[in-house]
Amino acid sequence: MENLIYYAACLIAVIIGIYLFKRFVGCLIRSVITIIFIAILAYIYVYYIA
Repeated sequence: MENLIYYAACLIAVIIGIYLFKRFVGCLIRSVITIIFIAILAYIYVYYIA
């Protein structure tokens, strides 16, 4: 019975870890895309408008 509780706790920990990892990576990817987009707009502004 102890092994069953141990495996259930490990399974719950893995599921929570995957959920948090996906959430963090999604936010990180959006941040990187936003920074790249801002850099492209700054490049266009400096070389074509200014």
